[in-house]
Amino acid sequence: MAVAIGETVPDIELPATGDKTLKLSDLRGKRVVLYFYPKASTPGCTQEGLDFTASQDALAGLDTVIVGASRDGIKAQENFKAKQGFGFDLLSDKEEALCKAFDVIKVKKMYGKESLGVERSTFLIDAQGVLRREWRGVKVKGHVDEVLEAVRALG
Repeated sequence: MAVAIGETVPDIELPATGDKTLKLSDLRGKRVVLYFYPKASTPGCTQEGLDFTASQDALAGLDTVIVGASRDGIKAQENFKAKQGFGFDLLSDKEEALCKAFDVIKVKKMYGKESLGVERSTFLIDAQGVLRREWRGVKVKGHVDEVLEAVRALG
């Protein structure tokens, strides 16, 4: 069952860029914007990452860190981060443990075929590790501004 607003997020350890592993409890004491994207180095995912990068200083000023996650392998994540110059870590969730905990694996239709994929989603976690906001089925344009406003609203 997926984590719900008001609940403590699960503490799942995953490979992260920068040759390390990361679990959400490592980030306690800071707010976390955790965003899931379908596939590294695709146009929408690239734009979303660039938008988050552009807001990184504003979020850092609000004691908030950004973490991206997808089912891509760690090598693909490293390449994506390096090529785009993202200033935050990307997680490799090949086994879908984090994806399932946040219920972002959905049936998608492309060219009449159904497949399971990551639904673009963002989650705002407070400094105590409690889920405070979620956005599902995200459209990239304007999304990061909405997230920034929600972080400011947390006070």
